[in-house]
Amino acid sequence: MTLSPGFIAERFTDQAPGARHMAIAENGDVVVALEGVGENPGGVRVFRDVDGDGVADTVAAFGEGTGSDVEFQGGFLYFASRGDVVRYPWQVGQMLPVGPPDTVVTGLPARNYHSLKTIAFDSSGALYVNIGSTTNVCTPTTVDDRDTSLDPCPELEERAGIWRFDPTASGQSQTNGVRFVSGVRNAVALARDGGSVYAVIHGRDRLHQKYPEFFDEEESAELPSEEFIRLQEGDDYGYPYCFYDHRQQLKVLAPEYGGDGLTQGRCSAMTTPLLGFPGHWAPNDLLFYGAEQFPERYRGGAFITFHGSWNRDPLPQGGYNVVFVPFVAGEPAGDYEIFANGFAGDPPRDDGRHRPVGLAVGPDGSLFVSDDRSGWIYRIRYVGLTPPS
Repeated sequence: MTLSPGFIAERFTDQAPGARHMAIAENGDVVVALEGVGENPGGVRVFRDVDGDGVADTVAAFGEGTGSDVEFQGGFLYFASRGDVVRYPWQVGQMLPVGPPDTVVTGLPARNYHSLKTIAFDSSGALYVNIGSTTNVCTPTTVDDRDTSLDPCPELEERAGIWRFDPTASGQSQTNGVRFVSGVRNAVALARDGGSVYAVIHGRDRLHQKYPEFFDEEESAELPSEEFIRLQEGDDYGYPYCFYDHRQQLKVLAPEYGGDGLTQGRCSAMTTPLLGFPGHWAPNDLLFYGAEQFPERYRGGAFITFHGSWNRDPLPQGGYNVVFVPFVAGEPAGDYEIFANGFAGDPPRDDGRHRPVGLAVGPDGSLFVSDDRSGWIYRIRYVGLTPPS
């Protein structure tokens, strides 16, 4: 792994198979949701560094089923799986829940594509749940042929958006929630900063493969942008009808709906993102750094993990990294920069041993990064710049 100057990375544990998103308790326990992989049943795993040497030496596990996210809120640990969000009563210092789980939301769409759920809470405590699309660009089946996309897109009724729920109510279904924003293909990365919730969206695929008359291979590798957004109720980001082009800084009409890579059409009325990233990097987590260990320029800024691409040929595969975006007053204050890189080799390969997913900050300000390919969790800390000799 290569890091920005002054930082080092250490392996906190290698015992987290299928590690997805994380939360860190006030005492420093690292709690991670596990995706079911092979013989691993999934559920939740808790790691504790007892002797303070930066390496986990005690572990506990509970729950089962493919998990994607965990968050602490109001004395509970919330756990999101494919179709449900449950909460466990939690006492700081314990490594297991202090009571049985309560199902907050159940029966969320979980078939096929983009089935994992991620969650966040706003400043009032309301629960937000990402429900990803089930297709590449709203096709009637999993077959993604040219010109087969539906208009209007029926999956927008229950997918491709972010819903808001009451985190204190039990046994809710999707109909008890409010569709807060729409036209979001899949926003695995969710986080709160101040009074707002932010997300980073996975864009669609196969522009050149389906429409070579409009997009060459390199354009298809770079587009559409992965979008960094701030959630505001009622916003529509345009999926599947539109996508964002960070080069033009415009929402343009998708070719399945009459677009040619330049035409805006109905997309001129859609919400534009705060920032766009290169296509297919696959953003998987978002964190605003509120601690003080890192130098001042990082404080208040956003870290984003990119899980990595598989379809950027003929360009090199991209992502497989952690980027940093400076923020001032709730807005990006400059372009992104690569903070941690090299997870999948140089050049990166989609069959590499490491893929970053989750982010969390420990009580001392260290940044934790999970890796679902290897089952590792890294601890990144700032040790300062070595003065020249």
